[in-house]
Amino acid sequence: MDDRWFSVSAIAAHLGVKEDTVYKWIKEKHLPAHRIGRLWKLKKHEVDEWVKIAGSSEAMVGSSADTKLKA
Repeated sequence: MDDRWFSVSAIAAHLGVKEDTVYKWIKEKHLPAHRIGRLWKLKKHEVDEWVKIAGSSEAMVGSSADTKLKA
């Protein structure tokens, strides 16, 4: 298992979202992240698990993707 720490920009690219969205999910949706100094670091496997279990339905509510689906 890859146990590396990833930056917000790397996780945003992995998920296909903007960095601002990742920061919002950390703050509002409890995306698993760890603050190291003034930087946020994330484990890819923790983020993937969050998306599968808790974040996938909640995180997309109100997103532009959700809005497009409703239109």
